[in-house]
Parts: sequence; C-alpha cells; structure tokens
Amino acid sequence: MLLGKVIGTVVSTQVYEGLQGVPMLLVQPLAKDGTKTGAPIVCADSTRMAGPNELVYYEGGREAALALEPWFVPVDHTIVGIVDGADAPGWKGGPT
Repeated sequence: MLLGKVIGTVVSTQVYEGLQGVPMLLVQPLAKDGTKTGAPIVCADSTRMAGPNELVYYEGGREAALALEPWFVPVDHTIVGIVDGADAPGWKGGPT
C-alpha cells in the first residue's frame, strides 16, 4: 500500500461504465517520512469518503482494479482507506 494526501478533485464529462458514482481525487504521493514524492496522481475513491487534505492509503496496478466493484474497471490507482493518524521517527507529514 502507498501513502498519499488528497489535494483536489477531478471532474469528468464522460464516465466509464462501472465507475458511475465513484469519486476521482487528485492525490500527492508521500514517502515513508511524509515528504512529497513524484507528481500528483488521479485515484478512484473506493471509500467514497476521502476529502481535501486527508491522508489516505492507496493501491496501484492490478490491485487498484480489484478494489472496486465491479472488478477490473480501468483505473491505475484506487484509494482503499483513510489514515486517522501517523507517527513515526522522522515523520514530516504534519498533523493529520
């Protein structure tokens, strides 16, 4: 699982069958110490509850497609949970 922070939402004009009602969120990937790593990505939100500035964990690749119902919809990343808090040596992610 990968760690990220929701930084925005994505609005589409056309939705693939099977993804109706699934929010698409812009997520900034984070390293293990909470610092930004890489460019922001679009994630389908399987929890349907993540919001701006929330710390989330997500999956990529085949596992991302399995996290949604129905299985194997065309997604590269899917949010699978919301992180309530993070505390580790060297954590720079700030309060959650």
